[in-house]
This record gives sequence, structure tokens and C-alpha cells, in this order.
Amino acid sequence: MSYSVKIQPSGHAFQVEDDESILEAALRQGVILPYGCRNGACGSCVAKVVSGEIHYNGDDHPPAVTEDEHTLGMTALCQAHAASDIVIESREVEMVKDIQVKILPCRIDAMEKLNHDVMLLKLKLPSTERLQFLAGQYIEILLKDGRRRSFSLANAPHNDEYLELHIRHIEGGEFTSEVFDHMHVKDILRIEGPHGQFFLREESERPIIFMAGGTGFAPVKGMIEHALATGITRPMHLYWGARAKEDLYEHELAEKFAAEHDNIHYTPVLSEPKEQDNWNGQTGYVHEAILADHADLSAYEIYAAGPPVMVYAGRDHFIDQGLDIENYISDAFEYNSNPAISAEG
Repeated sequence: MSYSVKIQPSGHAFQVEDDESILEAALRQGVILPYGCRNGACGSCVAKVVSGEIHYNGDDHPPAVTEDEHTLGMTALCQAHAASDIVIESREVEMVKDIQVKILPCRIDAMEKLNHDVMLLKLKLPSTERLQFLAGQYIEILLKDGRRRSFSLANAPHNDEYLELHIRHIEGGEFTSEVFDHMHVKDILRIEGPHGQFFLREESERPIIFMAGGTGFAPVKGMIEHALATGITRPMHLYWGARAKEDLYEHELAEKFAAEHDNIHYTPVLSEPKEQDNWNGQTGYVHEAILADHADLSAYEIYAAGPPVMVYAGRDHFIDQGLDIENYISDAFEYNSNPAISAEG
């Protein structure tokens, strides 16, 4: 059975099922309410029940809600389940500034090579913590010597049990060599985040072009999965540029997005396909493929993530073809551009 939830003062509404908390239902449907631990301990998601009935799976109210607050109708949305149609009073996360940046320890829960030079890391936070973020943002791994390494989050915000990173082995890159050669499951890292202005502008109605180069697919993957989870139906066209077919490390997933959703299209572009690739698809530079397919970009919103040369070339040429610079949202992966702060993925 499902119930309706209405939020004051925004007036936003969503449906909640019997087997999910109010917070889970909100995040699943793109209503971003504040939260921290998601286990009733931190108090970040405490809100007031204005009308209607809620219940908890346990007998007592969560520890984040004091006895006085409970009497006043306050509840922890991460633990509360609807028992009727309800109205709640809560603030909503609308901008990056509304999200708390945290420094947290995490454990490597899984490592998997996605191809010859990209490693999937799944990071597990302490049981009392969750990291709230917007699709497309990044975290920084804090090294013991004070240096930082920045990596985009590849998972969508509603799927935050783990933080998913796609780390490419950079030739001569000290940290990425450490990941590939010495790190193990259960190792402990310290992270800070979320950071960045590269996130999906959900209020827009413009058709979307995603331009990913290499592991620039990581934040784009999170954006697409978030869009699908929240019911965004705007046309989306993913262009993924790489040297050879083996560098399209999640090619099948990108194909699946397009095969299962009419509003999503996928165009892989190889700059140096190998003979064994038997490649019949597009070749050259990925931004040139976009230019060739779209003579007029004035109606579009373009999200670009990957090597700086790709991001900057796209910016310059897309503007010449009608794109408003305000609708070009980008994240250029600067590799070792600064000894203290560098983005390697």
C-alpha cells in the first residue's frame, strides 16, 4: 500500500510505499531532503509531522529524536514509515550550499578491474554515517602527507550504501599506482566531500548532451542513473570518447541505458581504434561527433567530463555552434596539475 507525503512549505509531494522509509521514498523520487547517517542517530533528517500518522519498525522513536521533540510531533524521516497520508514540515536541499561537506573515514569494501587501466573502488562509510551529494559531484581522498586526490562519484545519490569511484591508472601517477599495485579490500581511507558544481540541473527542461572522455563516464553514469530514478524524461544523448574499444570500460552498461529507455541515445567515439576492434562506429574526437550531429546547439544543455583538452575544445566549438555558455556544465580532470591538489580521475 502506498501513501502520499506533502512537504511544507515547498508544496512538493511524493508517494511512499509500506516497505520504505519516508526519506528513502523522497530520494527515490528526486525530492532531496537533508540527511546524514540514515540510521536515526545524527538528527539531520528530523522533521515535523504536521498531520497524518507514522510508525517505526522498532517500538521506540529513534535516538536522534528527544522525548520532548517526539511529543511535539518531530520524527527522523530516515526511520519513519507512513501509516496514512501525511504532511511534513521540512527544509529541502536545493543547492550545493545546502549540503554539508564532511571529512570521514571509509573502508575499501570492493575492488574490481573494469578493464586494463580502470579500477572500480567501492567505499563503505561507518555505519553511523552517510554522505549526501548531488549526482555528478566528487570527493577528495586525503593522503597522509597532506596531498589530496579528487575522484568523481559514479553512483547516484539514492544508491549511497557505497561510494563508487572509477580510478584510471595514470602513467607516473603515484596515487593511482598505489591503488593498482598495493591497495587491498579493507584498507582504510579518509575522504572529504562532496565537492563541485558539476551536477544535474533538474529544473531545466532542455534536452541533454553528455560528453564523456575516459573516466569522465563516472559522473555521467551517476547523473543518468539519478535521472532514471527520478523520472526525468528529457532527451539525453551520451557521447563517450576513448582511444580504443577496450577503453570504453562500461560499454555494455551505456548500451543498456539506450536500449531500455527511449529518451536515451548512446554514441561511442574512438580516436585510435585497434585493428582487432573491427570498429564500424564513429571515429575521431568526441566533440567533433557532437558538432557533426547537431548543427544548432542553442536549445541544448551540455555536460562535459574528462580530459581538459576535450572539455575546453568542446566549450570553444560548441559556443560557435550556438550553445549558450550558461548551458555548458563541465568538469575537467586535471591530472597532477598541482602537487597538493590534483584530480586523477
